[in-house]
Amino acid sequence: MLDLENTSMDRSNRFRILVCIDGSDESFRGLRYASLMARGDDCDIVLVYVRPIDQGLHSGGLQASVARQNMLDWGLELPGVKFLKRGLDILMEEGRFEADWHSEATHTDIAGDPLGDNKIEYSNKKNKKIVLKLKTASDPASGILEQCALGPYNLVILGDTSGTHSGVMSFFDPAVAEKVAVNAPCAVLVARDLIPERGHLVCTDGSERSFEIVKKDAEMVSRFSRPNISVLSVAPDEDGIPAATNAVSQAAEIIEGVGLTVSNKIVKTGNPVDQIVDVGKGYSLIVLSDSGTSRLKRLFLGSVSSKVLDRAKNSVLVIR
Repeated sequence: MLDLENTSMDRSNRFRILVCIDGSDESFRGLRYASLMARGDDCDIVLVYVRPIDQGLHSGGLQASVARQNMLDWGLELPGVKFLKRGLDILMEEGRFEADWHSEATHTDIAGDPLGDNKIEYSNKKNKKIVLKLKTASDPASGILEQCALGPYNLVILGDTSGTHSGVMSFFDPAVAEKVAVNAPCAVLVARDLIPERGHLVCTDGSERSFEIVKKDAEMVSRFSRPNISVLSVAPDEDGIPAATNAVSQAAEIIEGVGLTVSNKIVKTGNPVDQIVDVGKGYSLIVLSDSGTSRLKRLFLGSVSSKVLDRAKNSVLVIR
C-alpha cells in the first residue's frame, strides 16, 4: 500500500502525457507533439496501444508465455507491438530517449485473455519515464479511460483519422474521441493535421471557469520553446461586444502573467461554434474549456466544446 501511495504522490508532482497509438499518421503526429512538451525532466510520456481481448492469439498455436516473453523482447509482431516500437524509435530520433536508461517489464493478468496487459517502463537517473504499454480491453475508448484511471495524467492525446487516407485501419473514430473527451478526468487533445508552429487559439467566454482554462493552457504551452497564442471570444450580438472584448483582455493578461506573449486578440459575433471553427482553421490547435455540466447533460444536450470537437477539421484540446 505504501509503494502505491508513493507512486501516486510522485506522479502527481510530474507532468504526465498519455499518447494513444493506433498506427495512424495522426497518432504519431500526436506523439511528436508530446515530445515537444517533454523537454523537461519533470515530464513523462506513456504510449498505449489498446488491443481487443484475445486478438490474434488463437492462430499459429502460440503459447501465451512464449508470446508474452517475445513481445517484451520486441521480437514478435503482435498487434500494436510494432506501433509501440515505432513510437519508441521516434522518441529516440528526437532525443527524448537515451540508450542508458533502465528498463523494467511488467505483466498483469486479464480475465479471458491469455496475454493480458504488458508494459515496459524506461527511466533515467532523474526519474524521467517513458512507458510503452500493450493494453487489453473490450474497445479502444474503454481501454483509454481505464488507463486514465491508473494515472494521474495531465493530458491525453489521440489521433482522429476520420476523413483521412492514412493507409492504416484506425481503431479510433469520432465516437471514441468524444467518449474520451467527455469522460477523461484530464485534458484531452484530439490530433488532426497537427502542426505546432501554427499556434494555439484559446477560446474564452469571460467566465471564471474559462479563465482557469486559459491559465492551464498557458502553463502547457510554456513547455514549448517559442509558443504562439491568440485569444478569441465570441459575442452573441453587437451588444455583447464590450463584454467579449473585456474577456479577451483579461485572458491575455493571464497568459502574459506566466511570461508568454499573445499574438492576436480576436472578438467575433454570432454563433460561437461557427465562429470558433472558422477562426480556428488558421491554427494548429483550438483550445476550449469543458462545459462544466454533468456528463449526462453533455451526452444528451451537447456543448460548445463537443460540437467544435465534432465539426473542426484541425486539432482540438478540451481542458478541464
